[in-house]
Amino acid sequence: MKIALVSCTKVKANYPCVTREMYQQSTLFKKAIKFIEQGDYNDWFVLSAKYGLLKQHEVIEPYDLSLNNMKASERKRWAELVLKQIESMKLNLSHVDFYTGIKYRQYLIPLLEQKGIECTVPLQGKGIGEQLKFYIDNTN
Repeated sequence: MKIALVSCTKVKANYPCVTREMYQQSTLFKKAIKFIEQGDYNDWFVLSAKYGLLKQHEVIEPYDLSLNNMKASERKRWAELVLKQIESMKLNLSHVDFYTGIKYRQYLIPLLEQKGIECTVPLQGKGIGEQLKFYIDNTN
């Protein structure tokens, strides 16, 4: 099974709603999801600083938390939580593409690779403007 992981965004809806809707105010998030849904993924999930791994239709409360402000030890614990969430879903993963910032993948990729899951970062090294251009150029 091949999935895509996209990170949560700073701008969120200000009411409880499904994951997919929570981050729709972010242009980067919307364009990333459009690209991912046109790709050859079995599914996609959001990596949330507060909740860990989120399914698209999970109802969540708004929050103000980012891995960018966390210590390395906190991000390591978060990555371990996400790994447990992934394992509990029994997804039979073979490949994960990360559409996230480095702090959302730094400790998670090694954990997944230890489990024999191939991980790639398709837009690695691209700034936000370059990512937006990539999504615009590569979606219908």
